[in-house]
Amino acid sequence: MRALGFNHLSVGSKDLETSVRFYETVLGMERIPTYNFGFKTQYLRCGRLQLHVFELEDHVPFFQHFAVDVDDFHAVYEAGKAAGALDSAAFRNSVNELPDGSVQMYLRDPGGNLLEVDWPDVNTLDRSRIPEMRKLSEFAEQDSVSSSASLYLDRPEFKATLDAATKKTTSSAVA
Repeated sequence: MRALGFNHLSVGSKDLETSVRFYETVLGMERIPTYNFGFKTQYLRCGRLQLHVFELEDHVPFFQHFAVDVDDFHAVYEAGKAAGALDSAAFRNSVNELPDGSVQMYLRDPGGNLLEVDWPDVNTLDRSRIPEMRKLSEFAEQDSVSSSASLYLDRPEFKATLDAATKKTTSSAVA
């Protein structure tokens, strides 16, 4: 017996509508039909998975987070920055280049939840557009084991998806 994968993730919210708009605006998620649990709830499509947002009195952890992959890191960065959502308190910096060349960005949603936005290849980004980006090794020493870690372990198909999205974006900008 083994788990096959994740089905959905749930987060709390102090104001359901404000939190849902954040996920729609910053990450392009879309509202989908939602069960009625007798309290305010909204399900959002996130790729093939779902994010469930509940408006309930709940304690929001400071470091606990969830991570998403996106098709346009720059657009999410700009929307997150415009929303005042970049978070540098939890993990020392809001945008980090990791030893394997992937990138992570931390945002706080309006309910106080921490989310991580991941990107597989720093070389496809324009560093001048992301002044907060720092190498993780600048503030946390990396040994041989940590230097071999990857957010994209066993997911080579994501690199192919990224390459296709990058080419599409580049050809659209040229046209």
